[in-house]
Amino acid sequence: MTTFALVHGGWLGAWSWDEVAALLRQAQHHVIAVDLPIDDPTASFATYADEVCQALGGCDDDVVVVGHSLGGHTIPLVAARRPVRHLVYLCALLPDIGRSLADQVATETDMLNPVWLSGLSEPDDQLRTRWVDRDIARTLICADCDDATAEAVLDRLRPQAALPNVAPFSLAEFPDVECTYVVCTEDQFVQPDWSRRVARERLGAQIVELPGGHSPLLSRPAAVVDVLLSR
Repeated sequence: MTTFALVHGGWLGAWSWDEVAALLRQAQHHVIAVDLPIDDPTASFATYADEVCQALGGCDDDVVVVGHSLGGHTIPLVAARRPVRHLVYLCALLPDIGRSLADQVATETDMLNPVWLSGLSEPDDQLRTRWVDRDIARTLICADCDDATAEAVLDRLRPQAALPNVAPFSLAEFPDVECTYVVCTEDQFVQPDWSRRVARERLGAQIVELPGGHSPLLSRPAAVVDVLLSR
């Protein structure tokens, strides 16, 4: 039995993995999905990784860690802290050694759809942002979800603190762990061409392509589970 540690993206929560988790459990696997403290202005990616590792405390080495979107900056930190068998980056942002995510956003102009900033609030007094334009949020996060699912997702979006974005990536190199990058060909948030390029250049990852938008864990969970069970 494999343990799947499911790491959610920015503004989301462990609930975003509910459908994937249910299917993995039906296949007789162990699943851990942690609500990360993304609204805590003092929490960094290292904090997020520590939370995941704590949840994995009693597990053996047969662990697959899956990071969606912003979770791509957390999962290599998990692999640096404890043994894991495989990392899966799902429509994920990828760190660049020695640089912060904010630096990447400023210089890697082909990484994100530039409309994303128009959908967010100005940072509050704790430097947290919220989605204020539901149309933009839906286009970027859950464009191919049915209406009921999309509305439920938008209603549950959380504030996201800025600290993880401004600290340089803390590892000197990526962990020596086999990894897969899942590109969704109609991703409206993380640009597919960028994903393909950096997944090869930075990770040497096996690339798997799925149809659809940025959150296949919400719109096509069975397809995501098929990928995970093949790792």
